[in-house]
Amino acid sequence: MKINDAFWGVLLMALGAAVLLAVRSYPNLSGQPVGPALFPSLIAYGLCAGGALLVWQGWRDRADGPWLEWEDWVRSPRHTRALVALLGSVVFYILVSDTLGFLITALVMMMTLFRSLHVAWSRSVLWAVVATVVVHFAFYKLLRVPLPWGVLTPLAW
Repeated sequence: MKINDAFWGVLLMALGAAVLLAVRSYPNLSGQPVGPALFPSLIAYGLCAGGALLVWQGWRDRADGPWLEWEDWVRSPRHTRALVALLGSVVFYILVSDTLGFLITALVMMMTLFRSLHVAWSRSVLWAVVATVVVHFAFYKLLRVPLPWGVLTPLAW
C-alpha cells in the first residue's frame, strides 16, 4: 500500500509534538546546563523537521498519483496470511506472555511467523529457538529488562 508522504509527515510531526509536550515536565538538574529532556527533545525536533519535509514532498507530488494506492501484495493470499500472522502474534504476546512466559510465547510466535513465510519445519524450530534465546539473553541478562517467566518461574535463572 502506498500512502502519500504528507500523511506520514503529519504523523511524524504529531509524534514529535507529543514528545516535546511530554519532556516539558522533566526536571532540570541543578548546576548542569543539560537535563534529561535534552536528547528526547533533539529527537522530537528531528521528527518534526523530517515530518515537515515529508509534508512538503507529499504536497508537491500530490498531482502525480493518488493519495492511497493498494499494491499487488495486498491481493496475495500468501502475503495477507503473513501479515495476519504478524499482527496476531503481537496480540498473542500481549494476551498470554504473563501466563506462559516470554520464552514459550516468543518461541511459539517465532515458529508461527517462520511457518507463515513457508520456512521448513526444521529451520523454523532451529531459528525460533536461537532467536528466542538470543533476544532473552540480550534483554533479560544484558539490558536487565524484566521479562515474564510465566509457567517457567520455578526455573528462572
